Amino acid sequence: MSTTGTITQQPRTERHPLLGSGSWSTGLCSLTDNIPICILGAICPTILGCHLARDYGENCCLPLAPGGLVALRTHMRLSYNIEGTICNDVLMMLFCGPCEICRMARELRNHNG
Repeated sequence: MSTTGTITQQPRTERHPLLGSGSWSTGLCSLTDNIPICILGAICPTILGCHLARDYGENCCLPLAPGGLVALRTHMRLSYNIEGTICNDVLMMLFCGPCEICRMARELRNHNG
């Protein structure tokens, strides 16, 4: 007969050293940082979202799925070690969607050169 031990501690999440700065490299309304991105974001944010998803390495149709841009923003924020919460990701995409897509595109360009 074997005996099983009792778990006395919860598993811990190990934190990795931050690779990013903890914040977005541009502001939400930094329109002059990349004018072509902002023009495309103002005229057709869906097309910019599709380009953003493709350039980020995701399927270009991700922004067309419900919650796709929220998931993309969350993944990008976590990949670049930008502070925030999923709730904040949802609110930013809901109320500032086109500007946030532009900022995400600028962030991707700033990280990839």
